[in-house]
Parts: sequence; structure tokens; C-alpha cells
Amino acid sequence: MGAEQIRRWESGALAHAVTDPFGQGPLPWLRGSEHYVDATGQVVPWYAEPDRDRGARGPRTADDVHRQIKGFAASGAVAPGQAIDFHITVDPPQQFSVDIYRIGHYAGAGAFKIITSPRLAGIVQPAPLAADRTVSCHHWWLSWRLQVPSHWAVGAHVAVLTTADGYRSHIPFTVRDDRPADLLLVLPDITWQAYNLYPEDGRTGASFYHAWDDNGRLLGERDAAVTVSFDRPYAGAGLPLHVGHAYDFIRWAERYGYDIAYADARDLHAGRVDATRYRGLVFPGHDEYWSVPMRRTVESARDQGTSLVFLSANSLYWQVELGPSPSGVPDRLLSCRKRRGPGKASLWREIDRAEQQLLGIQYAGQVPEPHPLVVRNAEHWLWEATGAGEGDELTGLVAGEADRYFPRTALPEHRRRILLAHSPYRDGSGALRHQETSLYRAPSGALVFASGTFAWSPALDRPGHVDSRIQRATANLLDRICKRD
Repeated sequence: MGAEQIRRWESGALAHAVTDPFGQGPLPWLRGSEHYVDATGQVVPWYAEPDRDRGARGPRTADDVHRQIKGFAASGAVAPGQAIDFHITVDPPQQFSVDIYRIGHYAGAGAFKIITSPRLAGIVQPAPLAADRTVSCHHWWLSWRLQVPSHWAVGAHVAVLTTADGYRSHIPFTVRDDRPADLLLVLPDITWQAYNLYPEDGRTGASFYHAWDDNGRLLGERDAAVTVSFDRPYAGAGLPLHVGHAYDFIRWAERYGYDIAYADARDLHAGRVDATRYRGLVFPGHDEYWSVPMRRTVESARDQGTSLVFLSANSLYWQVELGPSPSGVPDRLLSCRKRRGPGKASLWREIDRAEQQLLGIQYAGQVPEPHPLVVRNAEHWLWEATGAGEGDELTGLVAGEADRYFPRTALPEHRRRILLAHSPYRDGSGALRHQETSLYRAPSGALVFASGTFAWSPALDRPGHVDSRIQRATANLLDRICKRD
């Protein structure tokens, strides 16, 4: 099957629907900012894919086959006062512009437009380079350099790329600083890249999960990449598969005024942030891939009194290594052996450092259909004022993937430990399994919370998934970490 004939259900993005039932959503963080009228007179948001047969007006999503507009940032997180370089391809060549948004609550809008670039000249960049399933665009020319003003607020940002003829794509990036704050939000850019199948063209793209054969069929992990590059766009619309989980938490947390600093996972890896300066580290979304320095940094912070909050499931599962790009830029290549070839195992639990030794629980498996989260130990302060009682079922709150306590696996050192949910569900084979939510206090006094489900962050601020009991439980946790009254 040629690239032009790829059907949507054969795409790599949709192949992950079972592990992330929430997906990106309809980009609700930009809802209402701009509208267009379709051929029937109905108002449609700009991010909606128009029905071209009906002549709808408005931006259309770029794709990896035609590469109408695609791009990536040439660095990780940047601090105010630093510059970030964008490498962008435009086909056919034409002018384009870049709108920079910051993710936040913003009275329900979900994001705020900070600046718009001048009209820029777009060119067709060279085809991506591929070697042994590793795809890189490090040879693309610089398209636009953004000098981040010193007065910009730190946070999660998105560059929205728009061509003159109305195609759009996205580039996520982070603005960080090293000021003290109550909480440090760690965006899982390493895991985002592990899932990135760019280019999703039926020929070249590869992630740690998929690649294509010569007939355009999607292959599985055994034939996937061992090394992937940060020097390439994200597939499809240009946003990572699991980005919505982080944005859900950000919107909710900024609405309620939590004092948050921001960083990427690669900042923890490279030691660019001092994790001990914060009362708590928050891992808001799917955070499956960790390097040795990341884990060492986080464990050290916990042992010095910094609390840890894991709001998703399947965290700290695969061990990865980071290396320089061909041009020598640090931390631009990400490697994970998985189950291919000789060498040491890449699962943390297979090298006698199971994730439960940090999280208190660990990955148990996929949850094909959403199930209720069943409350346990409802008298605990986490459930205080939530209205949740012992044995109450919170509908749909066990979904995507689930963690649980493994009795034969070592626990971390702790003063006190409690399981706050015990939820039965059926796996893909129909077998009965269970999910658990964990909280323990380390000898240092640090709290370590693990939700054990993909559905926790979406319950904070995702339209159609909000649960006020989860909102209050999360506030109870963060307030105690931040020592609020």
C-alpha cells in the first residue's frame, strides 16, 4: 500500500488508542480563540478539520505525507532571556506565520496567545534522513529564532504554525526557570518522543513501538526503532500523543493558583534543575521512559524531603539512554533496547530496580474498557471533603493503563503506607485484574503518591471527564505538600 493510500485506522497514532483513550482531544485549550463558518453557515473552531467537499473555510491540519507545514524546536526547555530555534518545512514554498501560546486556565480559554511572528519565508526542507530506523531532520535549515523575553512567564508553550493557504501544525516547547517554587511540573518529553512515529507516511517513520514495511503496513515493537531523534517534528498535527494529560493538569492547577515551576524530563536527566528546591515534583502524564540520571535525581530529592506526585500509570517502566546528535548537540538521541538483540534488559524491574521501589506500586497492564475506581480507606485525609465513601465507585476512572501493588516486589522504605483505591477490571483476555492507588511517607517526610490510572489527570479539567472528587483529592494532596491551610 502506498503512502497516499494509508487509511486512518492503520496509522501509528490510532494504534495507541487502546493505551490512551483520552488522546489529545479537540485541542480544547485553544477553543474559542478563532472561528470560521462552514458552507452550511455553522460556526466551527479553527482547529477542526474542515469538510473539504463542503467547501468549509479555515485552517486544515498538515500531515506527514504532504508535509504542508511541519517543524521542531532545536533545543529542550529554554529560560527567559534565551533563544529557541525552530526548523520548519513548507510545501509548496510560501509564507507562514507562528503564533506562540502559553498553556494555562485563562478564564477557561485554556491558552493565551503571547505573540505572532512576522510573515516568514517557507522553504521545502530536505527529506528526513533515516538510518537503521532512526529518523532525523538535524540537517534542516534554521527557519526562525525566537528570543524569549526576560519577562515571559515560565510554562508549557505551543508554537502554532500556519501557512498562507491555511494549513496548520504545532511545536510544543517549555520555558523554564530556576526560581524556588512550591511545585516543579516535569513535562514527559522523553516519553513523548518514544511514541513519535514521524514521519507517519507509510514508509520512513519509526518510534519505539512501530515502523513500516515496504508495503506500507504498520509493524510492531520487534521491528521498531532502537534509537529515535528529538530533531524531527511530532507526527500528525505536531503534538505528542499523550500531551493532553499534562495540559489537563496545568489548566486545573493554574486555575487554583498553585505556585509552579516548569521543566522537561531532559532537564532532570542533565541536572539543569535542582529538584531539592521544591516541596514537590509533579509528573502529570504518561511518563514511561526514564534514564538512570533521572531516577537518581528524583530518588535523591525524595530522600531530602521533596514529595513526588505521579498522576498517571505506567511510569518509570523502560530504562533509556540519551546521546548527542550527529552535530554534537547533547541529549538529542534517545535509545531503548527493549527486546531486540543482546545486552542488558531495559525494563527497570528486570535489573532489580523495579518501579515499585520508588512509586509504591507498578505497571500491571492495559485496561481495554474504562472501569470504576473503587475507593478504599475513605477516612484518609486524601478523600476528605470529596464526598467519596468506602467502596464508592468513581465511574470511568480506571482507564487506559493501570498500576497495582506487587506483593513479591520490594517496597520503598517508608514510615507509613496506604492504598487508597482497589478497583477490579477485565483485561484484554477477559481475566479479572485490579488497579490500586498508592500513597506513602518516606523516612525523609516526603509524600509519594501514584494514581495508578491514566484517567486521573483528565478528571481534573478534560471536558467530559471532570470528576469533582478527583479534583478535591488532588487539591488535598497538593495542599498538604505545599503546607497550605
